[in-house]
Parts: sequence; structure tokens; C-alpha cells
Amino acid sequence: LYINFVSAYTEESQSPKPDSGRPAVIDGVLLNGPTLNVLTAENFINQSMVIIMEDAVKRATDVREKVCEWRYPEELKELLDLELREVGESESKILQRCRDAIKYSVKTTHPRFFNQLYAGMEPYSMVASFIVEALKPSLYTYEVAPVFLLMEEAVLKKMMEVVGWEEGGDGIFNAGGSMSNMYAVNLARYRHCPDIKEDGLSAAPRLVMFTSQECHYSISKAAAFLGIGTKNVYVVPSDNRGKMIPSALEEQIKTAKSEGAVPFMVNATAGTTVLGAFDPIQEIADICEKYKLWLHVDACWGGAALISKKHKHLLKGIHRADSVAWNPHKMLMACLQCSAFLVRDKTNLLQRCHSARASYLFQQDKFYDVSYDTGDKSIQCSRKPDVFKFWLMWKALGTGELEKRVDRALAMARYLAQEIKRREGFRLLMEPEYANVCFWYIPPSLRNLPDGPELWNKLHTVAPVVKERMMKKGSMMVSYQPHGDNVNFFRMIIISPQASRQDMDFVLDEIHDLGKDL
Repeated sequence: LYINFVSAYTEESQSPKPDSGRPAVIDGVLLNGPTLNVLTAENFINQSMVIIMEDAVKRATDVREKVCEWRYPEELKELLDLELREVGESESKILQRCRDAIKYSVKTTHPRFFNQLYAGMEPYSMVASFIVEALKPSLYTYEVAPVFLLMEEAVLKKMMEVVGWEEGGDGIFNAGGSMSNMYAVNLARYRHCPDIKEDGLSAAPRLVMFTSQECHYSISKAAAFLGIGTKNVYVVPSDNRGKMIPSALEEQIKTAKSEGAVPFMVNATAGTTVLGAFDPIQEIADICEKYKLWLHVDACWGGAALISKKHKHLLKGIHRADSVAWNPHKMLMACLQCSAFLVRDKTNLLQRCHSARASYLFQQDKFYDVSYDTGDKSIQCSRKPDVFKFWLMWKALGTGELEKRVDRALAMARYLAQEIKRREGFRLLMEPEYANVCFWYIPPSLRNLPDGPELWNKLHTVAPVVKERMMKKGSMMVSYQPHGDNVNFFRMIIISPQASRQDMDFVLDEIHDLGKDL
């Protein structure tokens, strides 16, 4: 793969024309002609692209290379020479800065990076990212971003079809799933209490919302940020697989109402961060309809299952949601960030909730259809065209290939679970429902201990040491965490089509090699 990122301008076409006018000097600054040497800039970009291709694309995705080059913070500060000075550095030094930035960064595109809910190298989305950075557009009006606003409209429409909203809806791409969940909370509150936009919190009763104990932390952050208060987020118990218990939700709603609070929203999670659990959306939707509550589905992680005919049943009932958060930069591998917020409403609720009608941007007497000036729906002003990273990839691969990616990732997770059950010293936390595989590694010294406090207390210390060793070796990256009453366990996230059965075997072999002496 070679990306010829910069057009080859000729010296003649780029040289400024002689200025026959008198010199223009303001405040001692000469204003005649440009000060940027385009040929020099082009040469630097070309050299940089060679480094990017060699170090950030080829080597970063080579299974024989390290996933990370670990350094402690103080050492890394010295290596990077972070101080900013009065005089700039030479081009050769700056190119070395580029090499160093790549060298000491974690290679999340590496086939053995299993640490987060994103991974892998996606070439079409990567090229789209390069194009976006070269053009520097911002999505608020059609006049400055015509191509990307039309793309956003088309992709949002297609995503709504996938969700099952046959009559369409509304939506916007934004800077991450946490932002999408915040949009949902704000929109649900506005629908329940529209006066709050102008009159503030004094116009609202004590509003409360409901979410499971397994939800993403952005829900409580949204409550804090929007002035709802974290104590007004009722946490609904989950079952032993991490799914919200609908009967417990209804009990919480009744309790809140009896306390004089006003319920306005339920957040269901489709693909929890740790266990990969899917809340029973259908049953939760029944309860929301009964009590007239906004239903938001956080499908940032699990939304990709909708692409798969084999696995879309995991989100059964999602078409009944009022809003959905879905991150194509996760399982579908679009470059970060690429996050969509979808709303079933067709009455311009999103616009009414967030609009500020800035007259210098959203003039109503423009010469084109101003309905394409969608920026007033957003709480941002400048907004990157993240949709292009998804649109170009989807155009290149087609829905069928995206479906194969999802199916393969989940099949690979099943394979890993089978291997864990087969191998001595490994214990599965639970059968995976999605691409999260959670398990313990039990070193030989602990294998004869019965289940009980002694085993669990000692086992709690194993995963952190193994993680430290794998990071310092650079062989792979796998996350770990405690969860509820469970002591530290490993959480493997499988996404990348570059990862193979051999990589799954390698992970288990490597964990054993790194931890067998503990």
C-alpha cells in the first residue's frame, strides 16, 4: 500500500508571480507575497509520508514487531524532548520527532493488540482520515463542507435503516460515544421539559434516569455535566451475565415515583464494556412505553452486530428505541473517532434542543437550501467530517464484507473460549456473548488450592504482574480488571481481521510463559 498523499506541483506553477505594486508594510510586517514556501512544505510532507508508511503502517501491523516500546514517563519525557523553544528545529530533527512519536506509541493496529474496544488497520478509513486532515473542513454549513454534509446525511439514513427505523429519523456524527450518550440525556430531558433550555434547572422538577450497573461511566458523567446529578441516576441490578433485570427496572421506577421524583429516561446497553452483555431491549422497551419514558440504547460497542444476520438478534427490539449511540470506530474498525447519534424523532427535536441560531453561520437568506446547514443541531461548532472515514470504507467493502468481519470476530472469540476451557490453568469467567472473552490464568503454584479466599486473594495479584511483563516485553496487550465480586481477570477484545487462530494460541501460551513462576 502506497499513498501518494500530496499532488506533485511544478516549481513554475507554485512560484509567486512578481509583485509590481509597492511594498505593503503594516506594523513592521511585510505583506507582499506568501511567506510559506509550498515546495519546501511539499517536500516535508512527502518525506513524512514515507516514515508514516514504513513505521506507522507496515511495521506497526507486522506481527513480528513489538506492540509497544515501553518507557516510564520520566524516561519518555527525556527521549521525546518535549520542551517548546523560541527557535524552531531543522527539518531532519522534526522528521526524527515523527519517527520517535511513532516508535514509542502503542501500535493499536498490531494483530496482537487486544486491549481496547478498537483495534486493527483499516486502509480505506485511514486514507479518508488523511484526506480530511489535508482539506481541514468543518461540518456546520453546506457552503464550507458540501461533500461531507451530503455523506453524513446518506450514512445516517443507512444506519437508521439498519436499526430498523423504516420511517427514518434524525442524527449527527460527534466526538465519541460519551458525547452521544450525553446528547441522549439532554434530548430526553428537553422533550420532557422543554422550558429548561431557556429557564434552566429551576424550570424542572427532580428528574431521574435509570441505567444498569454494567453501563458505561459516561451516563453518570452526563448526569453530572448536565446538572441532573449522579444521585438521580438509579442503578438497576444486572443478572449474572451482566444484563439489566427488567423487573428490577420497573421496581426502581415505582420507587422513584413514590419518592416524588419524575422519571424521564432509561439507558439500555447493547454490548457492555467488560462482559460484552446485551440488555433485553424488547422487555425494557415495554416498560418504557408503559411509563412513557425515553429509551436510549448505548450500542457504541454492540451496534455492529446489527450488520450481521447471524448476530443481530442480540439487539432485538432496538427499533423501538428513541435514540441510539453507535461507534463505527469500534467493531467496524473505522479510524478514531467515528461516532453516530441516531434519533427516531422527525420533528427537528435535535435542532430545537441545541440550536443557537448564530447569524454569522446560519443565515436564512442564503442562495441554497439551508436545511443542509445542519451544524446547529450540534453542541459543537467546529466538527470534523468523521463520517467520511466510515462512508469510504463502507463503499469500498460493502455491507457483505462488514458482516463477514463481525461474524469472524465473534467466531474467533468462540474459538478462544474453547481453548481456554481446554487448557490447564485457565478458567473462563463466562461464555462470551460477543467479542469480549474474560478469563483467569491460574499459575501452577495455585492450582491445587480449593476455591476460597486464599485462592482468590492470591489470584488477584497475578494479572497485574503478567500485564506488566507483557508491556515491558512488547509482545502483546490484553486488558485486566476486577469486576463485582470477581478478582482481577483478563479481558480479551477480538476485532481485527488480521488476528488469526495462531494469535489466539499465542496469547494463551504467552500468558502462561509470563506468569508460570508466580
